Amino acid sequence: MMRVIGLISGTSVDGIDAALVEISGKDLDIKVTLLAGATYPYPDALSKQILEVCGGSSLSMEEFAQLDDAIASTFAQAAQNIQNGNPPAELIGSHGQTVFHRPPTEQGRQGKEETSSFILNPSLSPQSSVLDPSLSPQSSVLSTPLGYSLQLGRGALIAHLTGIPTVSNFRAADIAAGGQGAPMVPAVDAYLLSHPDKYRCVQNIGGIGNVTYLPARRGSWLENIRGWDTGPGNALLDLAVQYLTNGAKTYDQDGAWAAAGTICNDLVEQWLQQDYFQQQPPKSTGRELFSYTYLRQCIADASAYELSSADLLATLTELTAASIVHSYRTFLPQMPDEVLLCGGGSRNLYLKQRLQATLQPVPVLTTDEAGVNADFKEAIAFAVLAYWRQLGIPGNLPQVTGATSAVLLGEVYLPTKLKTLR
Repeated sequence: MMRVIGLISGTSVDGIDAALVEISGKDLDIKVTLLAGATYPYPDALSKQILEVCGGSSLSMEEFAQLDDAIASTFAQAAQNIQNGNPPAELIGSHGQTVFHRPPTEQGRQGKEETSSFILNPSLSPQSSVLDPSLSPQSSVLSTPLGYSLQLGRGALIAHLTGIPTVSNFRAADIAAGGQGAPMVPAVDAYLLSHPDKYRCVQNIGGIGNVTYLPARRGSWLENIRGWDTGPGNALLDLAVQYLTNGAKTYDQDGAWAAAGTICNDLVEQWLQQDYFQQQPPKSTGRELFSYTYLRQCIADASAYELSSADLLATLTELTAASIVHSYRTFLPQMPDEVLLCGGGSRNLYLKQRLQATLQPVPVLTTDEAGVNADFKEAIAFAVLAYWRQLGIPGNLPQVTGATSAVLLGEVYLPTKLKTLR
């Protein structure tokens, strides 16, 4: 048995979710017990800077390093706080704070195969280099870019400040294997939330939505797990609330404001034609697409319909719900027997109501009802991924991310000395 802390701040940048868990076993007999879970808000100035960087604000390298360290220090403090009054942790799994995500292009995926065959070509002399300028552009690594994903909050500093071995930078190995680097949690969902008879969708709704499709646990079910980013979760809703209130509010609590509005279905149908929603999985996305620029276009589109503020929020909420349902009906091998929600969006009562209405007769529940805390499931998942990293168990599912193989996820940092934060 091992006590592990999982840490993550999602694309909503609303705080650090920390989960202290006890984990035992491996493979299908894994057992995870949540000892404590809490969300620790960022300092206002730090949250503002992160959102500016996510929105494309430029930084000098010195400012970049300072931001990386500030995020790591805040994560380390969260790890320290979650242990107060609880048994000390032996390991930390930190996802960090995503500030940039670029999925691999189709060119990059094709180039991955070309580059691999080139590097392994036995006719090359030992002195040959894939960066040799005499090589053709089609064969060069430089012409076949992989995806890229950047999470700040370096694990080395977290380990140094807490005195606890830390696993971080989970996405890099999957991306190096040609994958999307996202979603990262379907393998954990499989072990914690699969059912012997029911087909389930585990739908996380953070800033971005992502789904794990879990077939009934029989036969070759593991090979048939699927997952991808469904599109916007809370991102556009939160940005719209900030826009409509001039920053006085940051989110629509319980979806109450949106619930007072009327949905413009013509707009929802128009927005669903966006290329990302039609793209076949594996696929991933982020605030780079569903950004303030995207919201401004939505607002421009809505101007022809003379929507009220509540109508706009209702219509954007419907886009989140409709994109999830469209994704299921378009890409799943069959509709699930039930949907389990998690993440901050699972507490948006109006969004949950709209999902239930559009998914009828499929019941929409939360992961709480399946035994996994809906608020901290993602943090729990990164604790499990860190645990697997220590055991040498791969954490990605190639059929989900598009990677060429299952790989160990995360880089391990050992503390230089035991240190307690003050």
